[in-house]
Amino acid sequence: MTDTPPVRYRPHHLLCSLGFQGKGYSSAFVTNMAAIVDDRLRAPGGNDVVIEITGETDDICAPCPRRRGTLCEVQPHIAALDARHARALGLFAGARLTWGEAKRRIQKRVPPGGLQHLCAGCQWLELGVCERAVAALHDTQP
Repeated sequence: MTDTPPVRYRPHHLLCSLGFQGKGYSSAFVTNMAAIVDDRLRAPGGNDVVIEITGETDDICAPCPRRRGTLCEVQPHIAALDARHARALGLFAGARLTWGEAKRRIQKRVPPGGLQHLCAGCQWLELGVCERAVAALHDTQP
């Protein structure tokens, strides 16, 4: 792990980052998420980027038009999504792991086709990008 400040993530953003394909709620949101996902996590050395799990808005949420302070305008839905992801991945607020460790947890704990329950109610689920990303992760060596 490095001395760089960790990226702060809600639990469900681990799967969102895995499947990110340049789409989002607004151009500012997409620009921010691309800076985190493409320029840090997917860049050389990205597997060593430290992520700190939080129970409120995070670095991905910063420019989101749905953000309301430290919460989301659809907070009950997001809280349920986060709870399912935290449980599935064995995470809790304050936990720290690298992006490489996060991908290994996803690979170990989220089977291909497993997002229908885990991500139930997510508007992005129907695009299939996250399911394809999980399947691709399972196709790689651990």
